[in-house]
Amino acid sequence: MKKFKFYVLSFSLITLICFLLTGCSDNDDSNNQTSRVMVRMTDAPGDYDAVNIDVQDIKIKASTDTGDEGWVSIASDEFTPGVYNLLDLTGGVNVLLADNVVPSGYLGQIRLVLGTNNTVVKNGVTYPLNTPSAQQSGLKLNVNQTLVGGVIYEFLLDFDVEHSIVVQAGGSGNYNLHPVIRVSTMATSGVIKGRISPALVGFQVLASVQVGDTTVSAYADEAGLFQINGIPAGTYTVTLTPETGSGKALKTITGVVVVNGEVKDIGDVTLVALP
Repeated sequence: MKKFKFYVLSFSLITLICFLLTGCSDNDDSNNQTSRVMVRMTDAPGDYDAVNIDVQDIKIKASTDTGDEGWVSIASDEFTPGVYNLLDLTGGVNVLLADNVVPSGYLGQIRLVLGTNNTVVKNGVTYPLNTPSAQQSGLKLNVNQTLVGGVIYEFLLDFDVEHSIVVQAGGSGNYNLHPVIRVSTMATSGVIKGRISPALVGFQVLASVQVGDTTVSAYADEAGLFQINGIPAGTYTVTLTPETGSGKALKTITGVVVVNGEVKDIGDVTLVALP
C-alpha cells in the first residue's frame, strides 16, 4: 500500500510577515500575533494488515460548538489529498499533516475531512471501511488550547486502530470506522520580549539570542519594544546591539530562562553611552 505524506506549508487567509523559526517580530500587539502550528498523526498497532484512511482536507476552528460554521481550511495549494496506511505509523513513526502559521488565540478543534476511499485489510482481504453518516463531514477533535503569539505548537493525533475499527454483528464482514483518537499538545518553544527604555530615537536596536549555531533576532520598534519568537526552552544571553552612530554601547542580559509555551518578559532595558 502506497503511503502519501502531506506537507501543508502555508496559511491562505493571513499574510506571512515573518518566519517564526527565525523569531522575527517587531512589536507586542497581541491582536496581530501569530503562532506556528504543526499537526502530526501516529498510531497504536492493531490486528490488521493495513488500515487505509483517505484524508481530503485539514481544518481548524476557534470554538468548540459542533456546527459546520467557522471552520477554516489550513490546506494550501501544495496539499495533495490521498490515502495513507495508519499501520505504517506505529513504533514512534508519525506523519506530518500540517505546518502552518495561524492567528494566535483560542483553538477549539481540529478536523480531518475524509474521502470515501477508506479500507481495511484483514488476512490479505481488502474490505470497505464505512464511515458513519455523523462523521462524513470529518473527524472533529477537541483541542481547547490557547495559542500564545510567537510560540510553536505540535499537535499529535494518536489514532487507536485497535479500538476504532468495529466489525458489524451477524458475520456480514462489514467494517465500520468509529475513531478513537487522543490529541496531545506540546509547545516546543517560548518567547523573549522586552523594551528599550528610553527608546533610541532615529536608530535601530537589534535584539538577538544564540540558539546553538543559529542567531535568532528581531529589531525593536519605534517604542523600543522587541520580541524574539521561537526560542526553545533553556537559559540564554540576550544581546542588544544599537545601530552604529547612535552613541550607545552594546548591552547583554545573561541568565534569561525560557520555558516552552510561555513569554519571558525581561522588562525595561536602558542602553548606556559609549565610553
